[in-house]
Amino acid sequence: MRTAIFPGSFDPFTIGHYDVLESALKLFDKVIIAVGYNSTKQGYFDPQTRVEIIRKATGHLSNVEVCSYTELTIDLCNRLGVEYIVRGLRTTTDFELESVIAQANKKMAPGVTTVFIPAGQEYSFISSTVVRDVLIHGGDASMFIPKGVDINNYMAG
Repeated sequence: MRTAIFPGSFDPFTIGHYDVLESALKLFDKVIIAVGYNSTKQGYFDPQTRVEIIRKATGHLSNVEVCSYTELTIDLCNRLGVEYIVRGLRTTTDFELESVIAQANKKMAPGVTTVFIPAGQEYSFISSTVVRDVLIHGGDASMFIPKGVDINNYMAG
């Protein structure tokens, strides 16, 4: 069974992320969406909420799992025995950064391959940063969130 990890902060999970996931599911039997948590960064949604949002968005997909982690992504791959990392790309700037990370990961774990999947053109402008900004300012972010997820249910107070 070909399994891949799709890591990210997913703060929040957007339709762009979902688009990359759909493409990844055409290549892999199973995809583990891994919500990275960095204790030195303040996220908009806490890691458990991010996991809940992703589970709500992907609950109908039997070949998707969701977890959170705090170690290096490459260490998570080794711990789970996963040989593929999926990274979504929106722009050439994303590619430049992700390429450097992929090379470092390859050096640390030669058996793990990074697969780059471009988001569909209609999603290339959507980033978690943009969605957070809409949410912070009280805007309607529903058009940027996967169907079936009411982001307002996860908003604080």
